[in-house]
Amino acid sequence: MSELDNSFSGTKAVADALAFDEGRLTEWMQAHVDGFSGPLSVSQFKGGQSNPTYKLDTPGKSYVLRRKPPGKLLPSAHAVDREHQVMKALGEQGFPAPHMFGLCMDRDVIGTEFYVMDFVEGRIFWDGLLPDVSKDERAAIYDASNATLAQLHSIDYAAAGLGEYGKPGNYFERQIGRWSKQYRAAETDTVAEMDQLIDWLPQAAPEQERTSVVHGDYRLDNMIFHPTEPRVIAVLDWELSTLGDPLADFTYQLMGWVMPPEVRGGFLGIDLDAHGIPSMQTYVEAYCKRTQRDGIPELDFYFAYNIFRLASIVQGVYARALQGNASNAKAMEMGKAVTPLAQAALGFAKNAGA
Repeated sequence: MSELDNSFSGTKAVADALAFDEGRLTEWMQAHVDGFSGPLSVSQFKGGQSNPTYKLDTPGKSYVLRRKPPGKLLPSAHAVDREHQVMKALGEQGFPAPHMFGLCMDRDVIGTEFYVMDFVEGRIFWDGLLPDVSKDERAAIYDASNATLAQLHSIDYAAAGLGEYGKPGNYFERQIGRWSKQYRAAETDTVAEMDQLIDWLPQAAPEQERTSVVHGDYRLDNMIFHPTEPRVIAVLDWELSTLGDPLADFTYQLMGWVMPPEVRGGFLGIDLDAHGIPSMQTYVEAYCKRTQRDGIPELDFYFAYNIFRLASIVQGVYARALQGNASNAKAMEMGKAVTPLAQAALGFAKNAGA
């Protein structure tokens, strides 16, 4: 296992700031989860920066609990009820999402809202270079990731019962406004590049041609792969999902190809062919073929938007870390990443004519 995989994979003892009354949870599960039988043992997953996630072990079965973090939260963030809704609906459409056992909106149980879902046994790859698998399997893993996202973007969201899950139009206008507000609410230092992006992005957004469910944080480490096959068996972390422009979703994952290794394990400057990982052009062509597109124009805008959005998310994680509420110890280090991300986003904006 790589150092990065080891840092984020597996569980640890529950942090004091994120502990809760396990007896109250046991009572709730006995009343709401079919087939539940204790006793219950609780640990916390190492990975994840936003909504704290726990493994619940019993003698007969394991579950996953995901909750809102305690403390003061940014407006509209950490909507665990929406995560539960979208995974339940998509799972019923044959999309690889964990089975949902129940949603609890009563804060008196463990202190914040939460849901319980199935624990899916498989592989999570935190290092995008996939050092622990063969070269041939790396290509297949990325192709499976590509196919799964194309499947999501091809689902009839209205037929899935998600017609009210978001607004079908003006996605970029709404998202740029949302992340600008979230950034301002979490701002700790002045970053001139973020100010410039907040001014430029709204007037540069392309017209939205299609609407689909968008995951909002689609990347390799938010998927569980089959234990031995290059196949996605669950997609996790739907906190940022909504109805929106599928190209925003796809190009968010595509950022990995244009970011340096020190920024979220980007591929910039790496010989991808030697690693068996598809080039950006190959990955784009595969997605376009699967979704019946001729190509993706205006990539510079999409990259500027997505990196700006990532910088805003990172700023929010850092602000929570300052309050002591972030779910990962590395969150305190994130404040240093905001300015480099903003600079990278502004570089793409300038390529697009800013």
